Parts: sequence; C-alpha cells; structure tokens
Amino acid sequence: MKDTYKTLTAPSEETLFKDRNSKFFGYAFPVESEEDIKHCLEQLRKLHHTARHHCYAWQLGKERVQFRANDDGEPSNSAGQPIYGQIQAFDLTDVLVVSVRYFGGTKLGVGGLINAYKNSAKLALEAANIEERTIDVHFELQFGYDMMNKVQRIIKERNIRIVGQTLEMDCKYEIAIRKKEAPIIKEIFDNLFKVTIKELEV
Repeated sequence: MKDTYKTLTAPSEETLFKDRNSKFFGYAFPVESEEDIKHCLEQLRKLHHTARHHCYAWQLGKERVQFRANDDGEPSNSAGQPIYGQIQAFDLTDVLVVSVRYFGGTKLGVGGLINAYKNSAKLALEAANIEERTIDVHFELQFGYDMMNKVQRIIKERNIRIVGQTLEMDCKYEIAIRKKEAPIIKEIFDNLFKVTIKELEV
C-alpha cells in the first residue's frame, strides 16, 4: 500500500531557460486547490504582463489524482504536456509548474518548444525543495476523563499525532495516523472500553 507522496515545501526560486533569444521563466508552487492555482497564475500574469505565453501544468490529490496541462496559445501539446511530464518525472502532486515565455523573434518549431518547456519545468523543480510526506487517515476519539491516561499512553507509545482536541464534559481528540498503520490503531482504540473512535472525512 502506497501511503506516501512527494510535494514542495515552498515556491521555487525563479529560473530562466534561453533558446534562440526566447526566454522561459520557470516557477513551481505547492498548491492544495484550484483556487490556489488560479491565484498563482494571476500573480504571474501581473508580474509578466507583457509575456506572450503563460504555459502550465498541475496535479492535485494523493490517491484520487486530478491534473491539467495548458499550452496557452502554443501549438497543441508543445508546452503543457512537456511541463506535466516533468511533474510525473519528479513524482510530485499538489503542485503547479508554470513556464512564462517571452518570444525572441525566432520560431523554435514544435520540437524546440517541447525541449524548451521541458527544460524550463525541470529547472523550476530542481530549484524547489521537495519533501516526502505520509498519507494520513484522521480519526475522532471520544472518551471520559477517567480514560485520559490510557488514551495518552497509547498516543505516546504509537507516536500518534494529535491534530485537535476539545475538552468539555468529555474529551474529543482528532488524531492523524499514517494510512498503513490506521487499521491497527483503530482496532486498539475499538477494543478500549469506554472509548469510541470514528474515521473523519478530511
């Protein structure tokens, strides 16, 4: 069971790839939604408002994946697809890669464009900090104060991350567990008297 994924910890530095006077500025961003993607693209369009093409590709999701590649006026599949190819080569998700082109007066041809956009995306991703993270399952634990010590002991022994807690009449914890360990942890709490555990949709 694959329960890890790779993503960026922060936006990359701006990179520059040149080919026959055309300039390709490369950027990579960590994103969590199409709203984030829209925002990043708007910022770049303001920054490079005289550029002719803002080509990009993105991928979202850890298990159910969505992706898109956009040629932004370049010949079909000459820009977005090579950029997306680099996202796949680096095995990344929750990422947006953009290459902004300033035309240098010489046509590069489809082969030249594919090569330029591929290299621009590669440079942007090489300039970014990539991190491997675990795919976590979130559970809610509910228990009385008399069970606090037992629950805390399991959490400590098993290195369980507490995401949130509400301490009122009784105690509620939201915990995050690495996917492949989730069934074991659920069983432990299921078998604990006076403790209820349910999986949360995240």
